[in-house]
Order: sequence, then structure tokens, then C-alpha cells
Amino acid sequence: MTVDPRIAAVTARIVERSKPSRETYLSHLREMATKGPFRSTLSCGNLAHGFAACGPNDKANLAQDVVPNLGIITSYNDMLSAHQPFETYPELIRKAAREAGGVAQVAGGVPADVRRRHPGPTRHGAVAVLPRRDRHGGSRRPFA
Repeated sequence: MTVDPRIAAVTARIVERSKPSRETYLSHLREMATKGPFRSTLSCGNLAHGFAACGPNDKANLAQDVVPNLGIITSYNDMLSAHQPFETYPELIRKAAREAGGVAQVAGGVPADVRRRHPGPTRHGAVAVLPRRDRHGGSRRPFA
């Protein structure tokens, strides 16, 4: 499959434009990887919150402060049928992390419709629930 030349050109511009910040980001990742986890510096309360939803094996591994803990950020939403194929992704990522000697947890999510900046149907056919501007420029909520 050949990439459309316009898409290839846009991609090349993005790659070129992001090189400095991406290299800085990758440099930070390499530095953090050499230092390893530092969960042992956290208070017991913070550790308890971080481990609470983990199974016994993951808790034990995280408590040893030697395995990486991946944060899964997702916009999966049970209410959107188009998202159903993604329902099992967190478990697949957890399994792969365990096989690689780490732990993975869903650390946060962004509801798919909240990312939109204007009301109306999303590409999934749902309606965004965001404040809208009324005809006088004021904000109004679609559901009050």
C-alpha cells in the first residue's frame, strides 16, 4: 500500500518539527531507565493507593521497587459501540507487561466526547456533553 504523497509530506514535516522536543523526551526516558523505579521514596499511603487495585503478584512485584509500572491512558468508553474493540486492550497490555517483567495499570482516561470543543455528533455518533456558547456569547450547559 502506497502512502498518499500529501500524507507523507505532512508526516515528514511533523517528524522534522518534533525532533528537538522528542530527543529531549527520549533523553529523559533513557535517564529515568538507568535510575530505575523509586517507589521506595513514597509514603505508605501513596504506595497503598498505587497498589490497591493490583492483584497479589503485581503488588508484591511493585513493593520490591525493581519492576517498571506502566500507566495506561485510555479514552475507552463503554457507552460507545465503536469503542468495543478496545475493551480488552488494558488486559492485553497488562499481560504483555507481566511477560516482560513489569506491571501495567490504567492510570487515567479521557472520555472520548469530552475531547471535542464543539457540540454535535462525534465521529462515533454520540453527542458531546460540553458547555456551549449561547447567541450572546455566554456559556450554557446542555444538561442543567
